[in-house]
Amino acid sequence: MQRRLVLAAACTLIGLAGAQAKPNFSGEWKLNAAKSDFGPMPAPDKMDRKITHEDPSLKYSTTQASPQGEVTSEMAYTTDGKPTTNKTARGEVTGSAKWDGDVLTIGSKREFQGMEITQNERWSLSDDGKMLTVNNKINTPQGDFEIKIVMDKQ
Repeated sequence: MQRRLVLAAACTLIGLAGAQAKPNFSGEWKLNAAKSDFGPMPAPDKMDRKITHEDPSLKYSTTQASPQGEVTSEMAYTTDGKPTTNKTARGEVTGSAKWDGDVLTIGSKREFQGMEITQNERWSLSDDGKMLTVNNKINTPQGDFEIKIVMDKQ
């Protein structure tokens, strides 16, 4: 009888560990340029992101400013891996988002100036939920590179 109780308690703990809540990325975020690394690309003068995340729905608006001007893009995904298409100022982006533990992965593809560009993003939150890190692997015909975008919650 005591063995059954110990076994039942162990199974409950294992079940609870596997059922941890996924991070919620909702909020207004601002680029932390000092902690970010844009690799071979110039860092934007500013980057703000507003995220509405009600799992499985993820919607976000990103505004970036550079010497060429300001651009805002709107993206929407579901975190269940279903493919989606988003229309941006630079054309259509097809992709899907899914969970890898407590990290959200977003794989996407776009055509830009006749070239196919693929991105594989990994979104994670700091333990206190105040810092969003997006590690991004980008594949282009000219070569592959990585960037890391760190944003602080406002």
